[in-house]
Amino acid sequence: MREEKGRRSVVAGRLRRGGSDQVVGGMTQCEQAPHHISPLGRRYDFCIHDDVIAPGAEVVSRRGQFAEYAGPEEPGSGPDVPDDDRRPSRHRLIRSCIASVASTSLSIYPPGGKTVYAGRVLLTLLAAVLMVPVAACGSPDHRQATAPVDRGEIVSVTPMPAMNGPETSAYLDKWKYPLPQAGGVRRYSVEYRTVAADGAPTTASGLVVVPDSENPRLRAVSYAHGTIVRRDEAPTAAGETDRARATLFAAAGYLAVAPDYLGLGTGPGPHPYAHAPSEGTASADLLLAARELLARQDRDLHPEVLVTGFSQGGQAALALARDLREGEVDGFGLRAVAAVSGPYAVQEVQAPAALDGRVDPRQAVVYLAYWITAMNRIYHLYDQSTEAFRQPYAQRVEELFDGRHDLLRISAGLPRTPQELLTPEFRALALDPTGAALRAMTDSDAVCDWRSGVPVRLYAAPGDRSVPFENSQRCMKSELGADAELIELGDSDHGGTVRVALPQILEWFRNTTPPA
Repeated sequence: MREEKGRRSVVAGRLRRGGSDQVVGGMTQCEQAPHHISPLGRRYDFCIHDDVIAPGAEVVSRRGQFAEYAGPEEPGSGPDVPDDDRRPSRHRLIRSCIASVASTSLSIYPPGGKTVYAGRVLLTLLAAVLMVPVAACGSPDHRQATAPVDRGEIVSVTPMPAMNGPETSAYLDKWKYPLPQAGGVRRYSVEYRTVAADGAPTTASGLVVVPDSENPRLRAVSYAHGTIVRRDEAPTAAGETDRARATLFAAAGYLAVAPDYLGLGTGPGPHPYAHAPSEGTASADLLLAARELLARQDRDLHPEVLVTGFSQGGQAALALARDLREGEVDGFGLRAVAAVSGPYAVQEVQAPAALDGRVDPRQAVVYLAYWITAMNRIYHLYDQSTEAFRQPYAQRVEELFDGRHDLLRISAGLPRTPQELLTPEFRALALDPTGAALRAMTDSDAVCDWRSGVPVRLYAAPGDRSVPFENSQRCMKSELGADAELIELGDSDHGGTVRVALPQILEWFRNTTPPA
């Protein structure tokens, strides 16, 4: 078990208090302050949320408040909501069973649900809740809670070719990101421990770019990449474009990290495409690994992080930013976030736009097939692929997204329109989601349902036919919008938005939060 300044790992989650814990029969016991977390079962499976995935329950000492499962109520609608409490996103809480002993009171924050707060709750009032079996919710138990993992621990470090200042400048010029007076950089491919979408221990890889600087303490910029379909297109592999984008920030004096995400680069298994919770954990744990890498060089990272990302990475950036803001990443907090053209509203914008022609049909086919197959592995959207996909595509779609096929081969194996790809029933479900499909959307759409308290910029273009501008507009209407500024990028297409935005983001970061 790993101790992190009062934080403890618990069954694919973290217990933020002193003491040690042990896993006994799927339950966690804190030896110092006895309390229990009920078995979380299959993907944190309870009556309302039978397939919600995430890295486990979070148990937090909360000054006498207790947060438990909320039904259909909106966040903050329950009694005793503390004014000064940064409450979790309305999609980050599912039914939890917990007992507190004596004066101990706890809050559980698993992802995927809504929040209701209550005052101090005694053990006698919760005993019955603890006895509710997972099986009573009517879902098969094929995902079990897992043992703790030392998240962020480095597995391996592979140095990549270093560049001096002139070499870095020429490299950035080649990739259309000119930077006057670029500094030299050292780049590393880092494999590290993290958690899978179901909370099980796994590994992931990511790029760490260290500036040539004598500064003993560096400030991190986390850059999250957009959609890729082949694992060797990741930043640590052949993804030179995203590597250049991360290098841009390091050449300006920041330490840059660029996660490959789960299932890409050297990470095992398939990639959980556009799944915000696991994007957030993979990104967070790369920050921990980068801090360990710097410690080996007798250097340190500033605790406040700058976060950015493009397309899928825009969603990932907001997921990481939320985790940083809510204290989920040991020793790190959020300084500012700038997200570019992300799918922040899958349910209300991205899915309908993919079906009604606002998204280019050929791109929509790839996005839909990629997302549906990925979400099915997590949320079990269907039993047979023929329930979602028409023939002959149903028999090949899973294989196409195995991380080994490139975009050309995938496009050649799929039809030209979503109507040819999806069954009528599944098209209807995409437009009016219920059950697992709804949870798959809302768990990731929660990236905008939090108050940042720090500067936020959303960059997007009205003419984007890959990720419609309405995604950013919808995010601006959410809780996050209270602290955000929406910056329109003219007539740029989707790929053009990052080329226009990234230099602006670097300038904004340098003006507001210099690297040293």
